[in-house]
Amino acid sequence: MSLFLLTFGLLILIVVAMAVGVIVQKKSMAGSCGGLGAVGIDKACDCDDPCDKRKKRLEKEQVWKENQIL
Repeated sequence: MSLFLLTFGLLILIVVAMAVGVIVQKKSMAGSCGGLGAVGIDKACDCDDPCDKRKKRLEKEQVWKENQIL
């Protein structure tokens, strides 16, 4: 039982050390696979003719970007 506790404690110590390292570096977490661009998809909805719901959302986003202060 003591070997289990020692191993478990060491594992927890390593996880805490990695977490502290991420916090100290102040970097945001990022994926390494390249996302959808890696498989040849330019956007999440790769349709030639998006649905009406998506068209409305894109129009709303465009208006928001045009009226954005920053």
